[in-house]
Amino acid sequence: MVQEKSMRPYILAETNWAALKDTRFDLAVLPWGATEAHNYHLPYATDNFEADALSAGAAKVAWEKGGKVIVLPTVPFGVNTGQRDIYLDINLNPSTQFAILCDIAEVLNRQGIKKLLLFNSHGGNNFKPLVRELGQRFPEMFVCLSFWPQVVDKMQYFDADGDHADEMETSLLLYLRPDLVLPKDKWGNGASKQFKIRSFSEGWVWAERQWSKISEDTGVGNPQGASKEKGERFLKDVTQKLGGFFYELCQADLNDLYE
Repeated sequence: MVQEKSMRPYILAETNWAALKDTRFDLAVLPWGATEAHNYHLPYATDNFEADALSAGAAKVAWEKGGKVIVLPTVPFGVNTGQRDIYLDINLNPSTQFAILCDIAEVLNRQGIKKLLLFNSHGGNNFKPLVRELGQRFPEMFVCLSFWPQVVDKMQYFDADGDHADEMETSLLLYLRPDLVLPKDKWGNGASKQFKIRSFSEGWVWAERQWSKISEDTGVGNPQGASKEKGERFLKDVTQKLGGFFYELCQADLNDLYE
C-alpha cells in the first residue's frame, strides 16, 4: 500500500492547478544539483537529495511564517567538466545552464514573480557570472544565489573537513536516505591530493581539479565519523537559518534593499 502524504503547497512538483490558479508567490527557489560519483558509498544523486530536502525544509519554515515561496523542481545535472573520465558523471556546460536559467526566468518574470533564488547544491556550479548576465536580460528581476554548505560552520558539527562525500554529506544521507548508503566497510577514506604548487592551496590562484587524479575513490574528506544524528542536527540548523532568509526575501521591497 502506498503511504499517503500531505501535499506541500510550497513545492511546485506536489501542488496542482486547483491550488495555484488563485495563488501568487513572491519568491521562486530553483534548487540545482548534480549527478556524479560520491565516494564508493553514496548515491550519484547525493547533491539532488540534499537540495530537495534543504530547500523544502527552508521553504516550510518560511511558509509557516507567512512567506509566499514556491520551490521549483531540482535541476539534477551540474558542471562536471573536471570529471569527464568518471563513468556517468553527467556534465552541463555553464552555457547550457545559462540557457536553462534564461528560459525559467522568462516564465517567472512574465508571470509576475520577480525574485529568484538559485539554491546551489554542487561545488562545481559557479552561478555568479550567470547571475550577472541574467540581470542584464531581466533588469526588473532580483536574482540571487546561495550555497548551503556555507550557511553554518560545519566544523561545529563534524570532526573531519572535506568537500565531497565527506563526513558532512555522509551524515546527511544517513539521515535522509539510509537505504542508499552502502555499509561502512565499503566506504573509501576520501584521501585526496593537492596541487604541488602551494599558491593554489592558499586560495588566491585557481585551476579546475582533475578528479580522477586527486582521489582514488572520488571522495574528498574522510567520512568515517559520519552518523545519522549528526546529519539530523546539521540539517535542522541549516534549514532554520535558510528558512529565515527565505522569509526575509519574500518580504523584501525590491525598491528598498539597501541601508
